[in-house]
Amino acid sequence: MLREFDAKSFRENFVRRGFQDFHAELAVVRSILASVRQNGDKSVLEYTRQFDGVVIEGLRVCEDEYAAAEAAVEPAARDSLLRAAENIRAYHRRQLENSWLEVLPDGVALGQRTVAVDRAGAYVPGGGAAYPSSVLMTVIPARIAGVGEVVVVTPPRADGKINPYILVAAKIAGADAVFKCGGAQAVAALAYGTESIPRVDKIVGPGNIYVTLAKKEVYGEVGIDMLAGPSEVLVVADETARADFVAADLLSQAEHDLLAASYLITTSRRLAAEVQQELARQCVKLERCDVAQQALTKQGALVLVDCLEEAFALVNLLAPEHLELQVADPWAALGKVKNAGAVFLGAYTPESVGDYWAGANHVLPTVGGARFASVLSVADFSKKMSLVYYPPQALQQVSMEIERLARIEGLQAHEQAVRVRREYLEETGGK
Repeated sequence: MLREFDAKSFRENFVRRGFQDFHAELAVVRSILASVRQNGDKSVLEYTRQFDGVVIEGLRVCEDEYAAAEAAVEPAARDSLLRAAENIRAYHRRQLENSWLEVLPDGVALGQRTVAVDRAGAYVPGGGAAYPSSVLMTVIPARIAGVGEVVVVTPPRADGKINPYILVAAKIAGADAVFKCGGAQAVAALAYGTESIPRVDKIVGPGNIYVTLAKKEVYGEVGIDMLAGPSEVLVVADETARADFVAADLLSQAEHDLLAASYLITTSRRLAAEVQQELARQCVKLERCDVAQQALTKQGALVLVDCLEEAFALVNLLAPEHLELQVADPWAALGKVKNAGAVFLGAYTPESVGDYWAGANHVLPTVGGARFASVLSVADFSKKMSLVYYPPQALQQVSMEIERLARIEGLQAHEQAVRVRREYLEETGGK
């Protein structure tokens, strides 16, 4: 199922990924953004009819719909969502950053104040699928950060309703409201505000190419977490790995959609052959076998390397979203990893553990973004402001140097702002 590559051809075919070749989609997105900005709810409702095939009267989920969702979700599933939510809260509480202030001997005070954004919007994919885990992963960190209002946008189903698991997850996570819209129109509504949907300060959460391009376009009007491309997993395995484990993990990624990417880099030719056999054996048992098979064939890759050092050189070039280390000593191997969204160590830590349960966030940088970006965290919902205080004597002591630096840059008013104070202090004896 997986096409085989050597290290050189893998680099040439897979390392360079991005969002450059979507000119037609970008034109559509820009048209949608302009329409929603001008017409608000009217445009959002019309695009929901046009793209989702759903006619709805109102965008906001009402209390009766929440009650119906609670009744529809089986207690065991609700309990699992509650436990997963607590794991996510526990993990993300560790990320909180305190403000700080330091007073130096000369009276100068320097510090940093951490403040949450006022309002955040979480995009949750929906429609034909349901991702309550994405609700938990986006809303809970915002709440822990102290965001004043958190809203969720998600596409409605064919019946005009939101999947009940998503609504139950939204209540568990602490969302203030859920709105029935998706696609670029939902991003536009969050960025600009409409009659029903409030304008937010930060938009987070993954979506399709239209959602991603829309987030890219509105960045600057609002903040965004990252540009999310197709999901991907890279498994690094040596001769100690089990072929059935590796194949199962590759398939768990491939079943997402046709663009999902599953990569295996291994030092073992025997394992490579066995994994190919396991992929064929396990895939036929999946409901989404056709999707997984096409994704593996078109987007996947199997790379044979001579040593783990060569494997990790490829890892750091690819900067994968999910990285699994199914090697004899994964903790030793971890030191070789510089670029990855999330790392899963050992044979008994499949990506699924991170997606649903462990508590670490599953909103991760893709298409090589892990070279410079981080996993979604509490920090994404916070701003940091610098605090600076100089008493008169401290400013007088350093004023000449500041004036000199201002002169170097040719900024006379900057120089004057310090000199006028220095001269006053000199005249008054620093009083």
